[in-house]
Amino acid sequence: MATTSKNMNVFYRQKKKSTTSTEKKSTKSPSPKHSATFGSDITQPPALVSHGGSLDLKDDFDEQEQALRQFDMNMAYGPCVGITRLDRWERAQRMGLNPPKEIESLLKGGKVKLESLFDGRV
Repeated sequence: MATTSKNMNVFYRQKKKSTTSTEKKSTKSPSPKHSATFGSDITQPPALVSHGGSLDLKDDFDEQEQALRQFDMNMAYGPCVGITRLDRWERAQRMGLNPPKEIESLLKGGKVKLESLFDGRV
């Protein structure tokens, strides 16, 4: 058992801390003191501030589009590239994958985009 312990110490050599002052300083520059961090009192950059002065964190889509985007991201219903959302929903239905009925009603309602989230991006 002692030889195994000795072999392990040789195999996993530990670096000793040197006490000399020839150590290299880090080349990484420290973060600026004015950078905004979580809980900071620094104001938001203008890109996040709307014309009314409040934070502009709302997306350009509503709850219906959010549900459709979740449908696009769910790979359980097959790929969504090169096919409309309605065609994808119908294909998933034919294959017995049980896509959500509310997605069908949104798509047949006609007030949403039929193209998938990835259409034209991939």
